[in-house]
Amino acid sequence: MGVPRADGFFGNCDKNNIKNYRTRCSAIILSQEKNILIDTSPDLRTQLIDNNIKKIDKVIYSHPHADQTHGINDLRIFFLKNKKLIDVYADKLTCNYLKNTFKYCFNKTSEYPATLKLNKLKKILNFTNKKHKLIIKSIPVRHGKINSLSFIINNKIAYASDVDLIYSKDLKFFKKLNYFVIDCLRYKSHPSHYNLDQIIKLVDFLKPKKTILTNLHTDMDYLKLKNFLPKNIIPAHDGMKILF
Repeated sequence: MGVPRADGFFGNCDKNNIKNYRTRCSAIILSQEKNILIDTSPDLRTQLIDNNIKKIDKVIYSHPHADQTHGINDLRIFFLKNKKLIDVYADKLTCNYLKNTFKYCFNKTSEYPATLKLNKLKKILNFTNKKHKLIIKSIPVRHGKINSLSFIINNKIAYASDVDLIYSKDLKFFKKLNYFVIDCLRYKSHPSHYNLDQIIKLVDFLKPKKTILTNLHTDMDYLKLKNFLPKNIIPAHDGMKILF
């Protein structure tokens, strides 16, 4: 729900710490050639403005839930600037949801042009050229009653914003990465998100160099978490940048 929630509730988070002001999860891969957005949260417009993002070339979706998709209309300005359909990549479940819910984005009408082109997301997206390598591997993870997609970029960083289980057969892909950005909703257990105790055990097994906790709820105060956790695990904050 973000922090504060829409009703202004901060929970256990100190409202005087700017790092406790959290929008819903989106991430962006920035490179000299392409900017690739992961998910379009309901807070996308604010996120793009706050982080001075001037272009979006492609979008990949993790799953069809509202907090990952309902900022989709804010992509329209990037179509208007470039006069070119923006490629959107998603699995079958998410493709169907996007087509049914945001039909106007993909289908031309007499009043408005289509702005997005929907593509089935392959297991590996390769945007490598002569100067730069960008390979994004999509790995399904459990998120309650559905699968969400996690993304491993250049075999260096994993991004898994909504997950309560990484399947045993896929754990090998997450071992000893440079960065492990992972869902950690709260202290108590939850049916569709990892909690803190589960993450600490998972990190002990996977042994990434640095773990970054995202999707933090109102009971997860930034400073208390940072002071409590070992140095190799840190809480995320809005606007955080990772060089890899």
